[in-house]
Amino acid sequence: MEALSEFGYTVEHASNGELGLAAILSERPDLVICDVRMPRMGGFELLEKVAAAGPAFAEIPFVFLTAYGDRDSELTGRRLGADDYLTKPIDFEMLGAVIENRLRRRLERFGPTEIHLTEREREVLTWVGRGKTSAEIAIILGIRERTVNFHCDQAMKRLDVINRIQAVAKAMACGLITA
Repeated sequence: MEALSEFGYTVEHASNGELGLAAILSERPDLVICDVRMPRMGGFELLEKVAAAGPAFAEIPFVFLTAYGDRDSELTGRRLGADDYLTKPIDFEMLGAVIENRLRRRLERFGPTEIHLTEREREVLTWVGRGKTSAEIAIILGIRERTVNFHCDQAMKRLDVINRIQAVAKAMACGLITA
């Protein structure tokens, strides 16, 4: 969502519930915004599966943003554990306030969010730390140079740094990679 990016958030988008679940389980986001009705897996089922994945996933703030404004749908969402239930049309100011509130409460309760890198991001950063170029890493890992650059960029976003050297240093300091 463009508005969330404009608020300064990094946004990952999934086109259906199954892809959303896979992304949540592999990346463990700081917050989930979900529709009730989606292809392949509805939002209620998605919330149940995320909560069942374990305590670390059950603690992720989960916000429904949907056209289903009826009381029964909202009650179902809240009974399943949704933290908020907003209806369309979207009030972006309200959405911003909900997100800010949920993230602040999570930070107060659990402290700073752990940094998570995918296995491929860790591999790429390890090779960057060993002085390899993107072209060399692409050959070593059997992927395209463009894909190497994508994983570096994603890792830099997750680590909240502006270059590869900082990404390697922070990943090492956090114990995510070794030399």
